Order: sequence, then structure tokens, then C-alpha cells
Amino acid sequence: MKNLKLLSLLLLTTIVFWSCSDDDDGTIIIDEQPLNIVELAQSNPNLSSLVDAVVEANLAATLSGPGPFTVLAPTDEAFAEFLSDNGWATVQDIPDEALTQTLLNHVISGTVTSTDLTGMGRGYTNTLADGPSNNKISLLFDTNNGVVFNNGAEVTVADVEASNGIVHVVDKVITLPTVVDHAVNNTNYSNLVAALGAADGDLVNVLSGTGPFTVLAPDDTAFATFLDGAALADVDTAVLSQILLNHVISGAITSTDLVALGEGYSNTNASGPNMNNLSIYFSTSNGVMFNGASTVETADIVGTNGIIHTVDTVIDLPTIATFATTNPALSNLVAALQYADTGMPTVPYINTVSDAEAGPFTVFAPTDNAFGNLLTELNVSALTDIPTSTVDAVLTYHIVSGNIQSSMLTSGTVTTLGGDITADATNFTLTDANGRVSDIVTSLVDIQAVNGVVHVIDNNVILPPQ
Repeated sequence: MKNLKLLSLLLLTTIVFWSCSDDDDGTIIIDEQPLNIVELAQSNPNLSSLVDAVVEANLAATLSGPGPFTVLAPTDEAFAEFLSDNGWATVQDIPDEALTQTLLNHVISGTVTSTDLTGMGRGYTNTLADGPSNNKISLLFDTNNGVVFNNGAEVTVADVEASNGIVHVVDKVITLPTVVDHAVNNTNYSNLVAALGAADGDLVNVLSGTGPFTVLAPDDTAFATFLDGAALADVDTAVLSQILLNHVISGAITSTDLVALGEGYSNTNASGPNMNNLSIYFSTSNGVMFNGASTVETADIVGTNGIIHTVDTVIDLPTIATFATTNPALSNLVAALQYADTGMPTVPYINTVSDAEAGPFTVFAPTDNAFGNLLTELNVSALTDIPTSTVDAVLTYHIVSGNIQSSMLTSGTVTTLGGDITADATNFTLTDANGRVSDIVTSLVDIQAVNGVVHVIDNNVILPPQ
């Protein structure tokens, strides 16, 4: 059947359209119509392997359609190399889905000329190949030295026009990229690639796996700032592994997904106390930012097993202070910690929650709303109207020794640094010795840092016995 289809397509290249002239002398005019992309490929003997592959993948009808398409057409020599590298003798040996997706990875929607690419210089576009969660695979182009795709396939013949698009002949088959391939192909990620190879945990192979992964990829400038003059070899490989895993989120998350959510928490693949995955805070009010410090520069670079977002800062392992200071809804808690430190605090709060080696602690973190209710309850206008010793005492009732995730919380007595309070694990509330009830915000629990875990509470700040 496929041979018959190929024969039919070959016949198309010989068809001309005859029309009668309006002249009365009966002159017949031959009107040769422009070839479509498939017909152009068939007319070029150096693209016979591409034609075979298109027919084998049942893509001839698609690429003969209206488009317009931009097709990066590998030569026969390119296909021979691709087949040899993968242990295949002919295109018929390639698994059907792999062949289809590889070919679609050479097709860009729309008409993109070499002049268009040169004008943009360097960047990403999307092919018609399928990535995770219905996202299309990304393709890197670079015109600093010719027109090169994914740092491997160079245009040898550009801008061959067809009736339904344009063809650029390339000297390599462009294989389907993983997130690791994308990192390797882009010279702006050279430090990231070196770090992945140096770190514990065989991270290159891990991130070449099935996934999907969302990778927050620091560029070379970000890594240089992080290293601050030190060599990558000076970083402990176990620590380096955790820092890199703190840039990896399970699942394929686009920038559109993040913007739709606005702000919130996810978990990275780095681990904290009791092997719990560390949390990461994202906000989108001023670009897409992680942990209040690292901003997305280039979003949605899609590979077969995930999505890369280029970020401008290495995201260090978070402490409790990281999450308190980056979430604006907890600004009054930060102010309370700072104010208590000006007196004679039970512990130096800011230093303690900022210390990655301290703890671990469990912190019940009151929202700004809860602190506002406290000021009303005490009939004061600001925290500074309350003695520092009182603020210190209040804060101790929000801290528990140990890393207690919400799943470990049971109904009954909870012993804080200040004294006992009562938890209701069914209704997710905490009650202080005065009968005042604080609601645990169920969507804001298990915010995991390297030195403890945070659960946000609302409505009431927990008070010592009155």
C-alpha cells in the first residue's frame, strides 16, 4: 500500500494543467503549477530517504496540505548517518511513532526564511513534534556561523520555495531532544552541564529518563555569580547534587500554568529532613520568580521528557527564613521575628530560621491577617506597641522541635517551645490555652525547608496563657 502511495505521489510531479486560451486561434497554453513540499522532495534525488520516511510515516498527505510549513529536509547522507548510528538498515526499521515524531521535529508551522532566522540571531521555536502535556518540542536555532539547528544540523541549501511553504536542506537528522540534550546544545548552559556531570547521583542519566521534569536552568552568568570566583570542583558533590535537584520539579509545568496559578508552592526533587522533598515558592506578579530571587528569562523550552525555564539566579537550598521572607502574606511574621530580636529573645530568631544547620523546627506561621486581628484584640496599632518580651513569648508558642509534616499531626497536645497547645487533626485547628482557635490553612502546609517545615495558620495568633 505504501509503495502504491509513493507511486501516486511520484506521478503528481509530472502532472501539468492544460487550459484553453481566450484567443480564437485555438492556442493551447501549458500551465505548470508550483510544486508542494512533498513534490519538491520527490524531485530532488538527494532527498529520496526523506521521501521514503515521509511515506512510511503516512505524513505525505499532511505535508502536501495547505500549511504553510517550514521543513528542514535532511539529505540522504544525513539519513544514512542517522540510520547507522541507531543500528537501522532502512527507514522501515524505525519504530513507527519514533519515525513520525522525528520527522515532525523537522517541521515548523508557518513560513520561516533564512533571513527571518538571521534577523533573530539565536533562539527557540517549536516544531510539530509532540512533547509532554500536549506541548510541542522546542528547536534551537543559531545563526552566528551559518544557520544551525540544535547545535548540529546546518542548513546547506536555504529558502527553496514551495506552494505550501519553504524547505531548508540540512546536513543532519535532528533527533528528538531530552531536557539534557537541550542543555548540552545551548552553550549558555555549559556550567549547568558541567555541574550535572560532576554532582553525585548520576543526574545526567536521571534527567535523560522518562520524566516528565520541569527544570529551572541557571545560565552561565547565574552559575558564575553563585560560584563567586570559586571553581565548580570546590563545591561538595553531594551538596551540588541537592542544589541541582532543587531546580527540578516533577511534571511538565509551563509558564502559562504558573501564571494561571498566580503564586504558590511546589516541591523540588531535592530532599530535606526525613527525606521530605524541599518546597519552592513561585510568584508571577512581576515575571515568573522562584523563592523571591530567581527570575525566568526564557520560558517553555520543551523536550521529550520535560520543560526547561532558563533562570537568572541559582536557587540555593531554602531555609525557613527563605519562605517567610519571600511570601508577602507572612511579612508581619518576619517583622515580629526581627522585633523580638531587638530585645532578649529566647532564641536569636532571624539567625536561627536562616541557619541551614539549625533545627529542624516546625513553625506555625501566622498570616498578616492573623497578626492584624491580634493588634485589634490587644487594642494597639503596631507590633512595636507590644513589649519585645511579650512578642518573644508569643513566638515561642509557634515553634515545635522536630520536622512534623501535616500527615504526622495528631489530635491532642502539641508541645511548643513556649508550652502546650491543642491540635485537632480532623478540623485542622490549633487551640491555645485561652481557648482561641487558629485555623491551619490546608493549602499552605508542609512548606519544607532544609531546617524545618512551615504550616501557615490564619485568624488568630497563638498566645501564652493569660
